[in-house]
Amino acid sequence: MTHDTEKVIIVEGLTDKKQIKKVIAEDADIICTNGTLGVEKFDELLEEYDLDNRDVYILVDEDSPGIKLRHQLSRELPHAEHIYVSSEYREVATTPENILAAELVGKRIAVNPIFLI
Repeated sequence: MTHDTEKVIIVEGLTDKKQIKKVIAEDADIICTNGTLGVEKFDELLEEYDLDNRDVYILVDEDSPGIKLRHQLSRELPHAEHIYVSSEYREVATTPENILAAELVGKRIAVNPIFLI
């Protein structure tokens, strides 16, 4: 399968995906893991999204399940870059758009300029 974009952002849930889609201004595949990944499910994602050959970003919540998922993905995708939300907000979905935009821009992901004010 070919992909129109080089970038993939891995998040935990649909609300995280919606929050990121509001902020970014470029095409990127946003993958929801819906929690921790089993080997079979991870292998499916690896193949379907060609994760070994794309720019992968991990953006998960700063809570126990999110940290566990980040560690798991770090082992499986050592080339992935990490994007962190402040523990003050704990969740990607509840992080203010301007804060999220600043973190994404720091990783060379284009965002809608209205969120950089």
